[in-house]
Amino acid sequence: MASETPERDVYQMILDAVDAGELPAGTRLVETELAERLGVSRTPVREALKRLEAQGVAAAEGRRLVVATLDHDQLGELYEVRAVVEGLAARLAARHAAPEEIAVLRGMVEADRALAGRPRELSQANKRFHRQLHRASHNRYLDRMLQDMRRSLALLSTTTLAVPGRGAESVGEHDAIIRAVEARDEDAAEAAARRHISNAYMSRLKITAGG
Repeated sequence: MASETPERDVYQMILDAVDAGELPAGTRLVETELAERLGVSRTPVREALKRLEAQGVAAAEGRRLVVATLDHDQLGELYEVRAVVEGLAARLAARHAAPEEIAVLRGMVEADRALAGRPRELSQANKRFHRQLHRASHNRYLDRMLQDMRRSLALLSTTTLAVPGRGAESVGEHDAIIRAVEARDEDAAEAAARRHISNAYMSRLKITAGG
């Protein structure tokens, strides 16, 4: 018998599957199949899918519901806004982060150096780093914006860190952000974060171009 898992948990499980590439863009989302896969009843799945559709993670294709796909223009718009909000997060972290938070971020960067040639593992570490940086900004409204953005980023099931050399570059860019945060240099922190997102966007374009 299917368990009565709360809708919010089913929603997160589906979103996590999209983020992990288990449900890539274009995948048909069928209530019965998802309910069986997750071991839950159809009701929380139905409600979770409505929520995902309202957030743009799922999209209607005729009478079918599928994992949404970002077109070229949407991709550019996403990265344009991401550069702004990630830059602001880094600026505010330089202003507000506690010494302990900065130490945690520094530790993440140092640990991630060993993952430079392992894109899947580094991708997960990269997400943890950015979430920690967002928390260090100590701005709940910005954090909500970033949560919304993470849902859109989940649609990009391939990682830019698989582009040759990008892993080491990304870790170096994280290091530049944290050095600026450590120095409490707000301008440098924002500039480093914006540069990091710009480079990630270029890598994303290389992937979509097949190069």
